[in-house]
Amino acid sequence: MPLTILIFVPLLGAAVVLLQNDERSIWISAFIFSLIPLALSFYLLAAFDAHQAGYQFVERYQWIPQFGISYHVAMDGISLFLVLLTTILISLSLLYSGGGDIEMRPREFCFLMLLLESGLLGTFLALDLFLFYVFWEAMLVPMYFLIGIWGHGRKIYATFKFVLFTMLGSLLMLIAIIYLARAARTSLGHLTFDLADLYKVVLSPTEARWLFAGFAIAFAVKVPLWPVHTWLPDAHTEAPTAGSVILAGVMLKAGAYGFIRFAIPLFPTVAIEAIPLFSALAVIGIIYGALVAMVQPDLKRLVAYSSVSHLGFVTLGIFAFDSQGVEGALYQMLNHGISTGALFLLVGMLYLRRHTREIAEFGGLWSSVPIYAGIFMVVMLSSIGLPGLNGFVGEFLILLGAYLSFKIAVYCAVSGLILGALYMMWAYERVMWGPLAKAVNVTISDLGRREIVVMAPLLALMLFMGIYPRPLLNRMQPSVDALLARVRSAQAQIHQQRTVAMSSNRSANSALRLATRTGSK
Repeated sequence: MPLTILIFVPLLGAAVVLLQNDERSIWISAFIFSLIPLALSFYLLAAFDAHQAGYQFVERYQWIPQFGISYHVAMDGISLFLVLLTTILISLSLLYSGGGDIEMRPREFCFLMLLLESGLLGTFLALDLFLFYVFWEAMLVPMYFLIGIWGHGRKIYATFKFVLFTMLGSLLMLIAIIYLARAARTSLGHLTFDLADLYKVVLSPTEARWLFAGFAIAFAVKVPLWPVHTWLPDAHTEAPTAGSVILAGVMLKAGAYGFIRFAIPLFPTVAIEAIPLFSALAVIGIIYGALVAMVQPDLKRLVAYSSVSHLGFVTLGIFAFDSQGVEGALYQMLNHGISTGALFLLVGMLYLRRHTREIAEFGGLWSSVPIYAGIFMVVMLSSIGLPGLNGFVGEFLILLGAYLSFKIAVYCAVSGLILGALYMMWAYERVMWGPLAKAVNVTISDLGRREIVVMAPLLALMLFMGIYPRPLLNRMQPSVDALLARVRSAQAQIHQQRTVAMSSNRSANSALRLATRTGSK
């Protein structure tokens, strides 16, 4: 039962944290219980069969059999590294937050962080749609309180906006899930929410389009795709540092994962029809996010808008329906989680020292905090895709895969890469270089041991994933190929239908011309 332990150990830790009264004991307990799923996720990585396309570590039990609901969890090459990313970022976020970033109500904070970890892990491992929806909704509640209680500025506004957007999309997905399960009873003879069974459900083209829309809207909001992205900058900006790290590093990936795991394989024909729409939305998001990030006076808000641009590349890779594009999208999901998570940690460290995120309040920090400035430079270069660091590999694969499908979209997306380099390097120049215009910046302390320990694993991952991506890509490839096999089957079916339709039209036109000639004679 490794996956069940992985999902529910954080829940046990959350219960233990509630029993603690001493603040030091609270942080130690929470961190230890976050290390258990981290260690287990590395064990699963080592035990994972890289040559197998199907699901591994499968656990399936009847839950509510009268409604066809089961507890069905499993892992494949698509979910493997998202699980690992989740456990890494949760542990690092707790380690950082216990160093002074969270001073108010630490017990409740740790409880909610561990609760959030369970929801996220369950979302990436569930193969029963009802179970998936339970975990999908469960991860929203802790984030709601994390932003609302420990956030900054307009935190209540940001919280309600976050919940309203995500809940609306989730309700549409719930309607689609229930309709699909009822269609299974008609098509298969029994009610089921299991993903493998739902693949076999026969739907009319109209039904498939509406159901795909229900799933796609929910996932597009969570990604977030333009124009349903407006909740993201406020939620990121007002959230506590750990909340921003998990929101950007993991929660946004749940939307892209939903497209890959559910929306596309369940409705491949409709997904193919939607390629022009989603490629256009992706390109708009890439350019829009970069342009808006460029004019942000708030450093954290700049990083938030950069996520809109980066996730646009992920969407472009997914809807390329090419093995390189989809693998690049998965790789970029991991890259974004590491790089943007690191950026939010660095902004949080700066805010803890100066209590401001306004870029104009800084300048010349390299002379006073050289370790911080050096780490920030590496993370910034990772974010803009410098060759040798992790960001380059994902973006290269996405553009390569997408180029085979839609060249114009790739030409436009490349401008987003250029803009991304411009706004990140310009922001770095204004914060780190130049004279120390503000006297208070002279007294800023450099990174402490805890902060260096938090950043070190992320820097190591940036370097490792940039230089040696093969171990990750080899484990993704079989599962990606299995996904694309369903899409290619649907493409072949569409091509065959069009060929038959064109042949019928030609026959009908030939008969009509023959009848016209006969009548004229």
